[in-house]
Amino acid sequence: MALRTIVTVGDPVLSKVCRPVTDFNDRLHELLDDMTDTLLESGGVGLAAPQVGVLRRVVVIDLDEDGILELVNPTIIHTEGEQDGVEGCLSVPGKWGMVKRPESVTVEAQDRDGQRFQITGTELIARCFCHELDHLDGHLYTEKVYRFLTEEEIAEMNREDNGEDKS
Repeated sequence: MALRTIVTVGDPVLSKVCRPVTDFNDRLHELLDDMTDTLLESGGVGLAAPQVGVLRRVVVIDLDEDGILELVNPTIIHTEGEQDGVEGCLSVPGKWGMVKRPESVTVEAQDRDGQRFQITGTELIARCFCHELDHLDGHLYTEKVYRFLTEEEIAEMNREDNGEDKS
């Protein structure tokens, strides 16, 4: 397992459509393991393969105490409701914006061995499903932002994340 470099906005790989995974082999397992290490090191919530320069339909999501969710060839099969929330991206460092997403999202995917499964996420996980699957089709959250946060709002958000007093 190794850390991979996260590509950032401007790299053409981020605007390309990923190919489906057809071989569920050691190379895929290594990619999933490396992506997990890279995600955990970065402190992010989700990571898609094109963010580490690999044009395959692979995503990892940190579910906190439930561990890492691996999604191979994921597709959204159902959405419900609507939510507004702040999004950022490991490939767009230093920027945050407000984005509308579904409140609940059901994804069908395969695991690292090719077994199909479905999973439903709400709130942050629903947002993450949409955000990461957009990467697989060459789209960044910045295309969906209806308002970017100001530097002051980002500083306030960082203070709250660090448990600092707001006053």
